[in-house]
Amino acid sequence: MGEPRGAAVRAAAIVLGAGACYCLWRLAAGGRRGQRAAAGAARGPPSDNSPPVSTHIMDADALQKLIHLLQATDDPLIQEQVLITLGNSAAFCVNQDIIRNLDGLSVIGGMLSDCIAKVKEKALNALNNLSMNIKNQEEIQVYITQVCRNVESAPLNSELQLAGLRLLTNMSVTSDYHHKMVNSIPCFLHLLAEGTERTQIQVLKVLVNLSANPAMARHLLRAQIHRLNGKSKASLMTAYLGNLSSCKVLKFTSFAKAKVPQ
Repeated sequence: MGEPRGAAVRAAAIVLGAGACYCLWRLAAGGRRGQRAAAGAARGPPSDNSPPVSTHIMDADALQKLIHLLQATDDPLIQEQVLITLGNSAAFCVNQDIIRNLDGLSVIGGMLSDCIAKVKEKALNALNNLSMNIKNQEEIQVYITQVCRNVESAPLNSELQLAGLRLLTNMSVTSDYHHKMVNSIPCFLHLLAEGTERTQIQVLKVLVNLSANPAMARHLLRAQIHRLNGKSKASLMTAYLGNLSSCKVLKFTSFAKAKVPQ
């Protein structure tokens, strides 16, 4: 592709993603604020590349354009913008179904193998919001092993690591996919011991969900025994069990919706 044409495609893609994000923001704002934002937008020239948008939700055509764009581009900035837009659109249950029916889950899941951390993070955030849907979970579960690898390889306490843990929290609410996380239990315990408070809270949610499954008890205990020695073992197990009780009281097994940056 020539340079002028490539620049035009990039500009159109950025307008596409930004336009979709704006429409969602305007809907969420509501009331007078939404009306003022709409009036302000009306003063600007309309873009021929903007997807058609409903006053309530993005329609299937708009979402399909975003998914096709995600498939077609190798530009990480465009990929991030599209993933943010798709993740935000998943705030609407109808959109969760539409994205699944358009094979969007597999396209987004393919971004988990990207070499750029920001792209993987935005893909995890999008899948996290899409995982609120049980039918979507049935498709997203094929990526659990990849998500665990991303959590293990990500820098400690990074946004990428937290995004992966949020998705694993949602995917572990039921026991259906616990067996896919067994090999990552030592990593979870490491994050519990070494992570910041944010990381510890998020990984505890995963551990609480796993501990609710009797079949996982031996895996959890075995991982702790192998990892710890002496006083450190006793102290961490005490803290771990205490935190589990606290988390259960606070109902940490509920879904953890990602806060996707605008």
